[in-house]
Amino acid sequence: MCVVVTDGTRLVRRMQLKLLAALTVINFVGMAVVVVVLNWVLPGESGPYDGALLVGNLIMSAVFLLVVGPAAILGGESWMRAGRRWIKEERAPTEREVTAVLRTPLRLFLVHAIVWFIAAVAFSILNLVIDVERLPRVAFTITLGGLVTAASAYLLTERITRPLAAAAMSHSPVDRPKLPGVVTRTLLVWTLGTAVPLIGLVLVAIFALAQQDATATELGVTMLVISGLGLLIGAGMTILSARAVADPVRSLDRAIAQVAEGDLDVRVEVYDGSVLGKLQAGFNDMTEGLKERERLRDLYGRQVGEAVAADVLDRGYELGGVTCEAAVLFVDVVGSTAIAHDLPPEEVVGLLNRFFGVVVDEVHRHGGWINKFQGDATLAVFGAPAPCDDPPGQALAAARAISDRLPADVPELAAGIGVSHGPVVAGHIGDERRFEFTVIGDPVNEAARLTELSKTYDPMVLASQAAVDAAANEERAHWMSAGSAQLRGRPIASELARPKPVRSPDQPGLGDQAVAAGSAEEATEG
Repeated sequence: MCVVVTDGTRLVRRMQLKLLAALTVINFVGMAVVVVVLNWVLPGESGPYDGALLVGNLIMSAVFLLVVGPAAILGGESWMRAGRRWIKEERAPTEREVTAVLRTPLRLFLVHAIVWFIAAVAFSILNLVIDVERLPRVAFTITLGGLVTAASAYLLTERITRPLAAAAMSHSPVDRPKLPGVVTRTLLVWTLGTAVPLIGLVLVAIFALAQQDATATELGVTMLVISGLGLLIGAGMTILSARAVADPVRSLDRAIAQVAEGDLDVRVEVYDGSVLGKLQAGFNDMTEGLKERERLRDLYGRQVGEAVAADVLDRGYELGGVTCEAAVLFVDVVGSTAIAHDLPPEEVVGLLNRFFGVVVDEVHRHGGWINKFQGDATLAVFGAPAPCDDPPGQALAAARAISDRLPADVPELAAGIGVSHGPVVAGHIGDERRFEFTVIGDPVNEAARLTELSKTYDPMVLASQAAVDAAANEERAHWMSAGSAQLRGRPIASELARPKPVRSPDQPGLGDQAVAAGSAEEATEG
């Protein structure tokens, strides 16, 4: 599934603004929390900052927030410039560019961790010069605050850059995860959202025990503030991390429900650079495979018939067959050689397709199965592979319907139609490397011979009398005897039947004509 980006420049600009705003806010909040904790929360004889130390730390904080922080954000963001070039140039990204997009959160995490580490060193040096007692507290507080801020930057960046990642991965899905997996991400969130505040409490206890200068009130305030910050920060980071996992899972859940309802065109947006992204891409590959399977099944069903296709796909195949009672209908075009000589091949194919369309339509409508197309002829079977209520009756009805429709729907072609009924062997014939489902038996041969003979009748439809006798009464009433004939290749004569002529309302029927003829004969004799 390729994500279409109508305006790549606008998407990149919007993403940059969101990133700059979000990262500036979390850095400001992180620095403010560190200053508050150092000045008013941590216990000790030194007390709050005052004089030169307060001014120095405020100046250092301002420089960090206004200069170093934004410069680091822009510097880290510039690393991704190569990963965004493709979208502005309106082309597919390279694998290296996709990797650059997906690793944007990780790179910004490293940028923030490095910048906050530098800040910890700078503030430690400043406090070492002015008040050496504050050095351990300053170093540990800024380091822990920086780690939490860097983790928050990672989670926010991952969410903000999701549209760009989706566009990149729609062109070039990754083979291997580019970001930490679910387990690693969960451990990271627990470490920075829960373990860091706990480590802070441990350090406070160590400092208090080592210096023995903290009052019970100071320790109580410290515990309350750091615990509250731990709860707040841990909750925020857990929510961001949980949504980073839940959003892909939720999209997969919705897509799976659509597939269960039969919609194989559904695709999920792939935007995660971790193992979740591989899961998203794998789902899309699966639905594409299911769609291809259904397309092949549909094509296979159109070639061999839905009943045969369903049976083979569900149960497999076994060479050989079973004996059953079935009716066979054979339809053959009259004068096809002359038609192929007089018309261009394209017109011949179009004409035959119209002809076969009528045959297939009526055979299916009457519960039959198209066994094969033989040039300009069609062999249809009723009663195999799927049983039906009245195989001879349904075959005879289909023959009459085809004979009625062809003059109106395909007037350019005439066709002979033959129907037979009897025991046949239905099964897979051939070799394991190439086989087909077909029927073999005397009714097949008889139907073919009846079709040849029917071309001398009007309408060109003949059936064996045995097929008519085996049909239900309702269909049998539409047929009458046509005498007997010695069909080619058969040792004994076959009893024939043909459809009764359809009388118009103002004409006497065959029975009325016979009565009239008998009356006239009696009158002549008298």
